[in-house]
Amino acid sequence: MGKKVRELGIKIGNLPTGKKNCITDVSGVKVGHVTLDKELGKVGEYACTGVTAILPHGGNLFQNKVTASSYVINGFGKSTGLIQVNELGVIESPIMLTNTFSVPHVTQGTLQYMLDSNKEIGIKTGTINIVVGECNDSHLNSIRECYVSPSHAIEAIEKASAGAVQEGAVGAGKGMVCFGYKGGIGSSSRIVEDEDVGVSFTVGCLVLTNFGKSTEFAKENYKLSSKQIESTISPTDGSIMIVFTTDAPLSSRQLTRVIKRCSIGLGRTGSYFAHGSGDIVIGFTTAHKNPHSSNEVIESRTQLREDHPVMNQLFAAAAETTEEAILNSLSQAETTTGRNGNVVHAYEF
Repeated sequence: MGKKVRELGIKIGNLPTGKKNCITDVSGVKVGHVTLDKELGKVGEYACTGVTAILPHGGNLFQNKVTASSYVINGFGKSTGLIQVNELGVIESPIMLTNTFSVPHVTQGTLQYMLDSNKEIGIKTGTINIVVGECNDSHLNSIRECYVSPSHAIEAIEKASAGAVQEGAVGAGKGMVCFGYKGGIGSSSRIVEDEDVGVSFTVGCLVLTNFGKSTEFAKENYKLSSKQIESTISPTDGSIMIVFTTDAPLSSRQLTRVIKRCSIGLGRTGSYFAHGSGDIVIGFTTAHKNPHSSNEVIESRTQLREDHPVMNQLFAAAAETTEEAILNSLSQAETTTGRNGNVVHAYEF
């Protein structure tokens, strides 16, 4: 496993990071991976893929939903659940990431996990909205074999912890390619504060990177060596899933404003949101727990004042954490061999 870019002397932005510099710096957030790396018994066929689960908190997500939003930068993607997230402004399941053809199996596994945890779903109460995002890992993974099963999704959820997030070629990132080099899972965090009024918030981001050609990578922004051999490997335009979170008290509408700024961090690395790229942000705040059932007609909620300077810091944090998370997905990935002996090399920072 490689090092985070900060350990390599690359500093992104001006805001301070959290203690772990990853999404689990936001209290309550948990992340779990299942990584699949094996030959499949047919000549050239290889499982080089996986599942990543992000849990907004450790309790019952259906009974205590989190305020949420999503933003589609470029819509060439096959995610599930985003329409209802934007309509109702909440997330009520783990956020799951995997490869494109495994969305149905991961949705089924996550659904089964939630049904087992909530016996009233579909009987005494309504249905549930499962959120799954994806990228295409077919250069390294035998994607047509659909090796990911519902049980892998359940395992990823059950493995989720609040510890430092494993990054690089793990979980859903096992078979992903970023700027022609080995990409995958990356994460970063920031602290936003106003000392004058004594408020402090944490921002976290986790990305699944699978986009770009090596010639598009903005290496000059980070003073990286020009000796690195240019890779000829590129996903077909590629994709990125960005999961953003904060403990700042934001409404769903305010969250949308903040997560739009994740696209700035993506652009700084060299992406221009290509035609065939699924560039999608899913955001939530842990500040609100929205009960599934209530007898109250009116509910009260605290939220950040729109024109307070802290809002601009949140905008900056969204850009900074996304940019740094993308670089961390590259710096911590290892050279990987997959389908038909295809090899994707790690970027040598």
